[in-house]
Amino acid sequence: MSEVMYVSKESFEKMKQELHEMLTVQRPAASRAIAEAREKGDLRENAEYDAAKEAQGILEAKIAKLEILVHSARIVDESQIDTSKVSVLTKVTFTNMSTKKKSTFQLVAEKEANLKEGKLSVSSPIGQGLLGKAVGDVAEVSVPNGKMKLKVESIAL
Repeated sequence: MSEVMYVSKESFEKMKQELHEMLTVQRPAASRAIAEAREKGDLRENAEYDAAKEAQGILEAKIAKLEILVHSARIVDESQIDTSKVSVLTKVTFTNMSTKKKSTFQLVAEKEANLKEGKLSVSSPIGQGLLGKAVGDVAEVSVPNGKMKLKVESIAL
């Protein structure tokens, strides 16, 4: 997980805020829940204590993962992005050569990917196939149901 993850400044700030919330609000709340459950008696038969400990373990795993993401994140300055080729944070419009359907997606880090918002992960098969392509290039992408040919129509921010 120590791979560099390129993100926008906005996404980086959201990750930092989420981590801060987990460390300052959720972690103390989990500790209080364990303390309250511990006061209720015999820990061997205390389901509330077991549930609180499990919730704390899940929270600690999320914190550890988010800390790694924050530390491996690199902020991409949108003013420095070259739109002559598809790269992280560019919006690319492409045509599926077999269906003639046009699609537009912004290529983002895996954590930010959300197809409903038009954000496609650079680590997805389509994202990887489009990276480095210029307008007019055709990318041949391997997807679960075969190969797709995608023609890059435009690249923007």
